[in-house]
Amino acid sequence: MSHWVSKAIQTINADFQRSADTHLIKLDQLAIQGVDIYLKDESTHPTGSLKHRLARSLFLYALCNGKINQNTTVIEASSGSTAVSEAYFAKMIGIPFVAVMPRSTAQSKIALIERYGGECHFVDCPTQMHSEAKRVANELNGYFMDQFLYAERATDWRGNNNIAESIFEQMSAEPHPIPHTIVMSAGTGGTSATIGRYIRYKGLTTKLMVVDPQHSVFFDSFYQKDHTLTSQRGSRIEGIGRPQVEASFQHDVIDTMLRVPDAASIATMRWLNEKMGIKAGPSTGTNLWGALNEAQAMGKEGLSGSIVTLMCDSGERYKDTYYNTSWVESNIGETCEFDTTLDRIKVA
Repeated sequence: MSHWVSKAIQTINADFQRSADTHLIKLDQLAIQGVDIYLKDESTHPTGSLKHRLARSLFLYALCNGKINQNTTVIEASSGSTAVSEAYFAKMIGIPFVAVMPRSTAQSKIALIERYGGECHFVDCPTQMHSEAKRVANELNGYFMDQFLYAERATDWRGNNNIAESIFEQMSAEPHPIPHTIVMSAGTGGTSATIGRYIRYKGLTTKLMVVDPQHSVFFDSFYQKDHTLTSQRGSRIEGIGRPQVEASFQHDVIDTMLRVPDAASIATMRWLNEKMGIKAGPSTGTNLWGALNEAQAMGKEGLSGSIVTLMCDSGERYKDTYYNTSWVESNIGETCEFDTTLDRIKVA
């Protein structure tokens, strides 16, 4: 191993040592009989999202496998948050970074990538990202990081402060320390794979529910047990949902899935902000809608317990899109039906 690679790994590990864990927020305002809901706030990472964990793991994985040296340009296919985090680590170790992303990506994410020294390369449709990233990598003689392939294997699912271990340690002093359910949406599928494997490794009774937006094939693939499904369009909820089944999406560690209407995701995101003052991104709305549905199902069965879900990033990145009423009406549609459903939930 070269001196440069050794130093790059040391630099990334030192950054990790300086980082505190993310907070687990109990949503005390929710008056749901017998069920406590928690939100793991991943927006407090240095790059502002859950993808900070993934990017760190991907860089260490590539460095330790001899894929990156001081002359390597790293290329990634990403709708935003992974690219922001990878740009951060690329700048940290001093190598170029190119993000291949849809033109519709939020301007705030593009600005963050560029702030970290990354270059943005745009495609017209999310379905073009993967093939274009491979082409750019070949053209630049660079390395395609390929989060959709390596996400499930780059993180140590047995522990080492992964997100699953963090959740269960933080829950240890709660009234229901072993969650009844953890709810997670899937982009690459890497986080759900880590959580599902950890649950099995530790012999826990927790159920893993994966929520999926419209126009994503993960839900149908899970229930049809067909890994070859594809869609002609991409997800409208930035960062989650895919038009094809990615290699990192591990069906066998998931207990159940729920398809969430895009309008429900936006309604829940805004409801969380209005009722509890937590301004999260749209994928958090997808996650919380799933958690609320699971809480309702537990109540009907007379069950008590806890549910944990994730706040993937902050809503500050989406002021011009998902928090813009005109944009939502034009790109997602009306949310009235789901606003009414959410208004029935008692909030202290």
